[in-house]
Amino acid sequence: MHVLVGLMGLALIIVVLWDVFETIVLPRRVTRRFRLTRFFYRSIWVPWSVIARTVHQNRRREALLSIFGPLSLLLLLTLWAAALVFGFALLHWAFGSHIIWANGPAGFLADLYYSGTTFFTLGLGDIAPLDPAARIMTVVEASLGFGLLALVIGYFPALYQAFSRREVNISMLDARAGTPPTAAELLRRHQEGQSLESLDQFLRDWEMWAADLMESHLSYPVLCFFRSQHDNQSWLAALNTVLDTCSLVMVGVDGIPKWQAQLTFKMARHAVVDISQIFNTSPVQHDGARLSKQDLATLRLALSESGVAIRNEEGDEGTLEELRAMYEPYTHVLSQYLMMPLPGWLPKARASDNWQTSAWENTPSAADQPIRKCMLDAHAKKTGAQRATRLTQQRD
Repeated sequence: MHVLVGLMGLALIIVVLWDVFETIVLPRRVTRRFRLTRFFYRSIWVPWSVIARTVHQNRRREALLSIFGPLSLLLLLTLWAAALVFGFALLHWAFGSHIIWANGPAGFLADLYYSGTTFFTLGLGDIAPLDPAARIMTVVEASLGFGLLALVIGYFPALYQAFSRREVNISMLDARAGTPPTAAELLRRHQEGQSLESLDQFLRDWEMWAADLMESHLSYPVLCFFRSQHDNQSWLAALNTVLDTCSLVMVGVDGIPKWQAQLTFKMARHAVVDISQIFNTSPVQHDGARLSKQDLATLRLALSESGVAIRNEEGDEGTLEELRAMYEPYTHVLSQYLMMPLPGWLPKARASDNWQTSAWENTPSAADQPIRKCMLDAHAKKTGAQRATRLTQQRD
């Protein structure tokens, strides 16, 4: 019996330490099916998401979901520490509980208490080891306690630095592509600012962002649960918008070369596919409902009125459909699993950007905003006002 308990304790310690190594130290994705961390997150995310779906108010639901990522980290660390303390307590009991306790005879509860004080290096002095085996286990456990603390101290800054790098570009996308971001609004605003050629550099920057996203989120999958600063933003929505934009440019947009769009598309698609494998979420069947033929016609009309010419030759619509089928099934399933809504292809009517709002004001989008007055000449302002009026009438 003592041998079996000792083997169980040793196995528990090895499993936990290996899980800590894979989660914090190993800088690559682990493909093994069974992992303590993976089992932990699946066990708590499912009930958490079920509870969140019952909250109908968007802000309260997002507030509940935003807690999950940081809180799960603390719970995971607690699980690791508790498992190690329990594992060493089993080892002490298997070796005969060779410890001296001022409160009475030694037993499993005394072993558990001694293991806890050793792991957290409390040094209370009311309990001590008696033989060499207990002393060796004491030294090993105390070393592991210090080591886990050191890893956590280094783990948290790296985690939050990766989160900050991710959020910087997402915040910058607000002024460029609207809120929530859309490919149509991104192209329209660049054309309106007579800066359509700068999209090549924009896509180059987002290629780097997608590469950093894939590397950081595969190394630290918990980052996928971290929500953005605003309820109407997310890393998944930003990634989907970049893929939409690359798809349109690859079909053909006058004034924008295709080469960089192809590179960014490949990197972004690589990121979304690999991240979806973290949660073992199989892609859904692509039905094309996110951009129907009617919406595509509206998209072409809106962009053409803005001065953005998208190629519309035979086969182009099929090419766009094929490109969308390469990533939309993955973004859709991640959207369902992580509860992060995806933006459409067309901007919402009368939507305000995040930079326009605050706790004291909410400025609606309008054709005669001061920012646009400073940017456009008189003819462009008149054309923009007429276009905005027509689009509003069509949506209404």
